[in-house]
Amino acid sequence: MKITRVYADSNGDSMFEEIEVPLTDRGEIGRLSDNIKVTTLQMRTVSADYDYDFHHAPQRQYIVLLDGGVEIESSLGEIRQFQTGEILLMEDTGGKGHRTRNLEKRERTSLFIHLD
Repeated sequence: MKITRVYADSNGDSMFEEIEVPLTDRGEIGRLSDNIKVTTLQMRTVSADYDYDFHHAPQRQYIVLLDGGVEIESSLGEIRQFQTGEILLMEDTGGKGHRTRNLEKRERTSLFIHLD
């Protein structure tokens, strides 16, 4: 399963990286990843006009986009768009941060899954 990681490099610039989470065939129940230890699950909605200027992730976390997409801009100006159902691994807890905007002018819902 492919997910996008957002992290800060040694210069503090936010960067994107595609990573592969390996899945193992478990027969009738499908393909599963190894267990990932998490600490908290948080649910969030944002307003239709969500446009959050440069900021850091508050902690290492996965974000699952449930019903709307986002556009993320790195500190170097690279812009990527992510759609409903995509998973992001946010690890830029320091450095220059990233900017996030809704793709559409409507309320959006996501899950934050905080990591150790």
